[in-house]
Amino acid sequence: MERLTGPSPLRGSNGIAFGPDGLLYVAEFLAGRIRTVDVHTGEVSVLVGADGPLQSPDDLAFDADGNLYVVDLAPGLVWRRTPAGDLSVVAEGIRNPNGICCLGNRLFVNEMAFAGRVLEIGAGEPAVLAEGLMLGNAMQAGPDGNLYFPHMFPGSVHRVGPDGGEPELFADELPQTVAVRFDRNGVLHVLLVDENGTVVRIDGDRRTTIATGVPGLDNAAFSGDNRMFVSSFATAGITEVLPDGTTREIVPHGFVGPYDVAVDDAGKVHTADHYRIDRALLPFAHGLAAAGDQLHFTSQYGQTGTYDRISGSLRMREVALNHPLGIAVRPDGAVVIAESGAGRVLAITVDDTVEVLAEGLGRPAGVAVDADGRCYVSDEENGTVLRFEDGKPVAVAEGLSAPQGLAIADGRPVVVESGRRRLLALGPDQRTLASDLPVVPPRDPQPALMVHDLPGVPRPFAGLATAPDGTLYLAGNADGSILRF
Repeated sequence: MERLTGPSPLRGSNGIAFGPDGLLYVAEFLAGRIRTVDVHTGEVSVLVGADGPLQSPDDLAFDADGNLYVVDLAPGLVWRRTPAGDLSVVAEGIRNPNGICCLGNRLFVNEMAFAGRVLEIGAGEPAVLAEGLMLGNAMQAGPDGNLYFPHMFPGSVHRVGPDGGEPELFADELPQTVAVRFDRNGVLHVLLVDENGTVVRIDGDRRTTIATGVPGLDNAAFSGDNRMFVSSFATAGITEVLPDGTTREIVPHGFVGPYDVAVDDAGKVHTADHYRIDRALLPFAHGLAAAGDQLHFTSQYGQTGTYDRISGSLRMREVALNHPLGIAVRPDGAVVIAESGAGRVLAITVDDTVEVLAEGLGRPAGVAVDADGRCYVSDEENGTVLRFEDGKPVAVAEGLSAPQGLAIADGRPVVVESGRRRLLALGPDQRTLASDLPVVPPRDPQPALMVHDLPGVPRPFAGLATAPDGTLYLAGNADGSILRF
């Protein structure tokens, strides 16, 4: 076993804020964790682990007394962590809570929802300060005492007083505004979602655009000495943005998953990493298969498509499947898909005709096709790997714990048994190829996949692929690495 990449120190970096201790606190939405980063050394530590109560922490803020507040998007909660380390829920029933800020000891939250709201969280019911947000996100109190918040689409910054009143448009023509942050001198910095990692500084009537080169910017924080640090939902890591627009890496970037791997005919390895296919910012991708210059992908949110990695063009094939996951290519060019939520295996032909190959399964996860065109599927729920011959299932392996990624190597199926963290070569002489793999089983409870018509948290998936030379590649989703065997 050899690591091709990784591990990734952070598994997606979302909301960030400096604490009273000078550490940078980082919310990891997909991993369900809170970390701290020493920006002087780059050291990363765990504050709240994946085994804690948080499901999908997206942003955080400190009040004047040093209490840490965290929005937990999928379950609609706001948490408080005291300086002593005690965690408690201070608000619930909020639609996709995302942006959060404190003004002294007053707490404000907005909703990343269509027709979202800006709320003050207090002892009673939340007070509504503004409505009609088109996907709220990272917000902050400005030097004038108003609350500044984004509308992600079409992209603008608005402000409202902390006691309510009529919201006011402050700045527009800021496509996909994801965060608004003031530096220590009161200059507004607006982060945009794009490949270039664009930050727009707004100082009075003057705008300055900075291309940080960090795709998928999520949030920013300014240290006590006014140094700017940014996070990325797509590439994780923490980056310092210097006054002249150049950058310095504090925590290395990496995978937020990865979820799946594929190998093309030339032996090049490709990845599906939720927000990206390879380096392209193409949400959302979880299953991946290579054929020539094309990468076929699935999204757990219901879509499957084909990405041409040379031209950069994207063609959607189906958009209303039930939790599709693993994907493979048949010799005739059709793609085979595990439709996990429906318990089915589908084929989509080159002319986009959908065929049902199997149904009545538990939770099919991985699929593979051998040289003879026979289809194999791993059933995560029932702990089996099946081969289909003339449309009928034949058990290849039973009694497995959450089998996921599946590939054919040396003519036999190989599966990732995520529940026992093993790589198994199946057959009459079944054997273990590797143990203690950096993979994670399904979460319990699993956060919601969809929340208020928007993407929530996808199920973990550890994909597997075979290269033309027989090398196996694994998506190590426990530590953000790619391994080869």
